[in-house]
Amino acid sequence: MTHRQEPLFSAPGPDKGARPRVEIFADGSCHGNPGPGGWGSIVRCDGRDTELSGGKAATTNNEMELTGALEALKSLSGPSDVTVTTDSQYLVKGMSEWLKGWIRNGWKTSTKQPVKNRELWEALNAQAQKHRIRWMWVRGHDGHAENERCNTLANDAAAHQKRRR
Repeated sequence: MTHRQEPLFSAPGPDKGARPRVEIFADGSCHGNPGPGGWGSIVRCDGRDTELSGGKAATTNNEMELTGALEALKSLSGPSDVTVTTDSQYLVKGMSEWLKGWIRNGWKTSTKQPVKNRELWEALNAQAQKHRIRWMWVRGHDGHAENERCNTLANDAAAHQKRRR
């Protein structure tokens, strides 16, 4: 189940200059790891927040963390200056530190193991080619309002998947 709307804005035309500035907040949740999981995102653009969420019957927490950011990025209709805020160090370090090495090493880790969630990393990398993205980490469950809301969206989506079993 994925809740989404039409693209959040139109890309600027040649006469409009700068790219839109977008803030994305994302989180993932899994009830059991692996188990039923969910993700939640907030996309903030032009003073408007749009909430997105979805889930999967059998997944991992890391997969849901990546999916939350990916689905939010996919909701953008044109190139943007984006700040993605998440409590997932896996996502932040993956995109800002590890990705180039994985690609250079044929999608192998430093210990020569296949990179987990490769398809999601490849999709995130494709989105990163469209946008200028700044990846920000915040401590989870520490009072960050948007992170807490994304956590609620993700947990609600995971609970929905659990009930469907």
